[in-house]
Amino acid sequence: MTLPVVASTREELAKLLAAARAEGHLVALVPTMGALHEGHASLMRAARERVAGGPVVVSIFVNPLQFGPGEDLDRYPRSLEADLAVCEAEGVDIVFAPSVDEVYPGGDPQVTVEPGPLGTVLEGRTRPGHFRGMLTVVAKLFGLVRPDLAVFGEKDYQQLVLVRRMAADLCMATEVVGAPTKREPDGLALSSRNRYLDGDQRPAAVALSRALYAARAEAAYGVCPALDAARAELRSAHGVDLDYLVITDLDLHELPADAPAGTPARILIAARLGSTSGQTTRLIDNMDLVIGG
Repeated sequence: MTLPVVASTREELAKLLAAARAEGHLVALVPTMGALHEGHASLMRAARERVAGGPVVVSIFVNPLQFGPGEDLDRYPRSLEADLAVCEAEGVDIVFAPSVDEVYPGGDPQVTVEPGPLGTVLEGRTRPGHFRGMLTVVAKLFGLVRPDLAVFGEKDYQQLVLVRRMAADLCMATEVVGAPTKREPDGLALSSRNRYLDGDQRPAAVALSRALYAARAEAAYGVCPALDAARAELRSAHGVDLDYLVITDLDLHELPADAPAGTPARILIAARLGSTSGQTTRLIDNMDLVIGG
């Protein structure tokens, strides 16, 4: 294993990528906000499989534009040394770790990417402006790296759908690849925010994935039985404050109760977990299922 080369400026990044492009290699990008875990590592492996000997670029940047007032920007974990070790273990070639000023010279950008109607539902309803900030920084990364493909985790499914929509609508020459969610042995989806969970919240957090698996088991009987099974699982959990629970088609349009058998679907959940200390942690999760299948 060799250490990845770290670029902190646009100029350094461009120089590192120029040689690869001159040799005709494909370039893959894995955008992250750091605090890397096995879920991120699986995205790096997926990128490597697609580009073979071409460079895999991992960006590490905590994007302030996608955090709203009162959200956890200051609390969000930053661990560059540990992150570089993960990248080294996965054979990453280049790590782009810019400062805020490097990404947003002169302050917040005057031109941003509007997510459209899909940016106002689910996470967009709970976190106004989040997807505008996310798409804006992804668009900037696509412009700086010019990747042939970019890998995103299905754990943030709404993000994945929106990035694909942006790439298609704006004619971006980047293939957007989704990679399956990685989970703990007990089913909890891997997330950088899991490290916020205290002793009260960690057992309760597993209720989210249990609810999704319960819905998948009942999806053969329709949308309503699947949702009822998920809600029943959540009622048995202590300290879970549900934000939303919904079954949609693959483009995140909510499915009606009479959705035809064989419809590919996604069930999405978000909840806040309370504890005796008063600290709350918000988690999201989702799972694929087939209605009537």
